[in-house]
Amino acid sequence: MNWNGQADIKDRIFSMLVYLIPLYYALPFGGFLLRQFPALQVLALPLLPLELIYSAIPLAGFVIFLLLYAAVVNNPNVSRFIRFNTLQAILLDILLFVVSLVMNLVAQGLGTSLLTETLYNLIFLGTLAACLYAMVESARGRYADLPALSETVNGQLP
Repeated sequence: MNWNGQADIKDRIFSMLVYLIPLYYALPFGGFLLRQFPALQVLALPLLPLELIYSAIPLAGFVIFLLLYAAVVNNPNVSRFIRFNTLQAILLDILLFVVSLVMNLVAQGLGTSLLTETLYNLIFLGTLAACLYAMVESARGRYADLPALSETVNGQLP
């Protein structure tokens, strides 16, 4: 995906920060992995401010979703770079929500098995990789090209 402009530093920083939201929602999937490798718990440190917000405000996830979608994604005064990354992070978050619904059904059927742990680890590591990649690309001022998600986002934004 080509970037035909320049993203200033504040656009880059905001574009990086929105990927903390799907990473926050992926954290419960990493429970097995984080217990096996406690050193990886350092990954949760940047998510502590989100934890405070989400625990202090009822329905914070829904409110934040609405605010980001209405005030950022649908606002033509905001740079396309920020709107693109925000919508991509929102779609990644929605994808995680759907996956969590499916995994709840799988976990009920399988219980805590090696397959369940492996699937949870895969979801966590996949989300971590996608978010880190998107954050690095945002820091570089480039669009993060996540398969299927980026195409969908590109089709939604003018």
